[in-house]
Amino acid sequence: MQVWPGHPYPLGATYDGAGTNFAVFSEVAERVELCLLGDDGSETSVELRETDAFVRHAYLPGIQPGQRYGFRVHGPYKPDQGNRCNGAKLLLDPYAKAMSGAIDWDESVYGYHFGAPEQRNDLDSAPHTMTSVVVNPFFDWGNDRPPRTDYHRTVIYEAHVKGLTNLHPGIPDEIRGTYAGIAHPAVIEHLVKLGVTAIELMPVHQFVHDHRLVDLGLSNYWGYNTIGFFAPQGAYSSLGDRGQQVQEFKSMVKALHAAGIEVILDVVYNHTAEGNHLGPTLAFRGLDNSAYYRLAEDRRYYEDTTGTGNSLLMRHPHVLQLIMDSLRYWVTEMHVDGFRFDLAATLARQFHEVDRLSSFFDLVQQDPVVSQAKLIAEPWDIGEGGYQVGNFPPLWTEWNGQYRDTVRDLWRGENAALAEFASRLTGSSDLYQDDGRRPIASINFVTCHDGFTLRDLVSYNNKHNEANHEDSRDGESHNRSWNCGAEGETEDPGVLALRGRQQRNFIATLMLSQGVPMLSHGDEFGRTQGGNNNAYCQDSEISWVKWPDAAIGPARMPTEPLGSGNEDPDEAETRSTEDQAAQLLDFTRHMVWLRRDHPVFRRRRFFHGRPVSGSHDDLTDIAWFTPAGEEMSDKDWSASYAKSLSVFLNGYAISEPDRRGGRITDDSFLLLFNAGDAGLDFTVPVNHGREWQVVVDTALPWTIAPGTGAKIRGGDSVHLTDRSMMVLQRPA
Repeated sequence: MQVWPGHPYPLGATYDGAGTNFAVFSEVAERVELCLLGDDGSETSVELRETDAFVRHAYLPGIQPGQRYGFRVHGPYKPDQGNRCNGAKLLLDPYAKAMSGAIDWDESVYGYHFGAPEQRNDLDSAPHTMTSVVVNPFFDWGNDRPPRTDYHRTVIYEAHVKGLTNLHPGIPDEIRGTYAGIAHPAVIEHLVKLGVTAIELMPVHQFVHDHRLVDLGLSNYWGYNTIGFFAPQGAYSSLGDRGQQVQEFKSMVKALHAAGIEVILDVVYNHTAEGNHLGPTLAFRGLDNSAYYRLAEDRRYYEDTTGTGNSLLMRHPHVLQLIMDSLRYWVTEMHVDGFRFDLAATLARQFHEVDRLSSFFDLVQQDPVVSQAKLIAEPWDIGEGGYQVGNFPPLWTEWNGQYRDTVRDLWRGENAALAEFASRLTGSSDLYQDDGRRPIASINFVTCHDGFTLRDLVSYNNKHNEANHEDSRDGESHNRSWNCGAEGETEDPGVLALRGRQQRNFIATLMLSQGVPMLSHGDEFGRTQGGNNNAYCQDSEISWVKWPDAAIGPARMPTEPLGSGNEDPDEAETRSTEDQAAQLLDFTRHMVWLRRDHPVFRRRRFFHGRPVSGSHDDLTDIAWFTPAGEEMSDKDWSASYAKSLSVFLNGYAISEPDRRGGRITDDSFLLLFNAGDAGLDFTVPVNHGREWQVVVDTALPWTIAPGTGAKIRGGDSVHLTDRSMMVLQRPA
């Protein structure tokens, strides 16, 4: 075999049409072998003799895509000094663009013996672990262009590749649960008709199913257990895992872009699948343990701010390079449009504390590629001082956990929620305005993958995680949920009617809030997990989306309502599950499209509480009223028992210009909220509009067709059912 010197960059395996360059970093290694694996189990080793700045490299002519490979690193095995090299372990390439096979959790994949944790294990792991794969980087992108949807026009749909597609009857069996399934016209049509502009995919970086879960007959379904930061998860490919997953992923992105849908990846750069000191030796641990991981004072152990056993060392140049190279790769080569960073506070821990001036943020800020992608932080981790909502740099947006908690509290009837609810509804200026950010910094959500689904949020007081085999000790115990009077499934018509209203309340509130809304897959038609609020290990029908007929056939547009004004609302709520799903889906579409059509719900700047220069009226851009139609006083805001209010949004007082510098005007709206447990009469303010029309009423199971809602005049009284909201529109 010919071996040429090759180049130290790019790291990983790079095929150029004639051969492949291999490069891998290890500062601690004494000798590194590149191992080429044959389909017959044979192994050919090539020592990487060339070294530049601790990067070992070589170029092998004739090595083609599909070639499986790994590394063996010979060096010190001294756990007390933080070093865990072991040439008996076949290691994955941190820069591998694809990975093949699975780990069978034989004792050989560990650096120690099960019965003697202090004893070095020299069993060969090659037959029992995954391998890296050389990939073909060439792909015909054609005229693919990123949609580049402005943040204020963005509606995010969080989804799981397998969970979204595995039970869809309109998708061929052979591509269910795969990237090709996401790209299928049936899924894309659903997303387009729903009105979402971006799909946020739960982890698709190559991940590992934990040994413990496999022994229990479960899996790491969510995928927050990354081992390959450049490799798309092979199990999500319908074509195979010898590099085909890369081509299939690119085809999925291309199809979504053609429909105007952006692709955002949920990424896990805070830790790896190697776990704590008792975890397996798969890649980083064997390459250079002390360079990749944050070690404790006793260097046998790991600092852990993620709850997974380890945390990456965010002050090491090669760790930072790995993350930035990975992000650039997914943008430039895979054409993704943004990232949601899991436990992002850990990325800011350059030393111990969370530091918004850390090297990671500096690198992202100055990078001409990554800085232009959508950057969304999950702004917390489990370490000391880890809750950092509102504290990320101006370039970033954040999952707003305070929005979720406040909106849940209001609609379940908690006291003293009004003032904070007003802040969350209007873009959380208390969190984002001081550092120059805008309402779009707030990614608003009521539910996500972690916790109850929307239907379960209104159906369960307690988690029901028995299927996870952890005696329900796992998962959040304080969910801010309310079962509306019965735990779980029920046939009580009153409870069903209330649950229907509550789901519509949450969706309407979400879509009419300033900021960027995010829906969790299946919530638009009432998906349930049976009360499991931590389905991370459930690759089963507990987690998979069960598609109702209404979401499969030709979709009605929001202008085509389901239901009739002559039907009794409570009776409508007791229809079949299919009909309830259809009604909720129609309502969700209606709310998404109402938001899309009216810029007053997606302002780019915060409200300022005064008239706008040049407006033909003297009304402020926003005004708050009691149910009696009087402007809210300090006493009204602080009343612990108050659970109802209305807010006027002035379509004539939008302060930001359009793209060409022109004036933006819109209809004005009055939003009426009654979160109390009794019906309530609201007086429509006299001075804010002569004539209004009802366009949304969550007390109704069906949507109100345009132009058919009741006409209301200023000064009139409007009755709101308990726990419901109403939207009145005043034409411009």
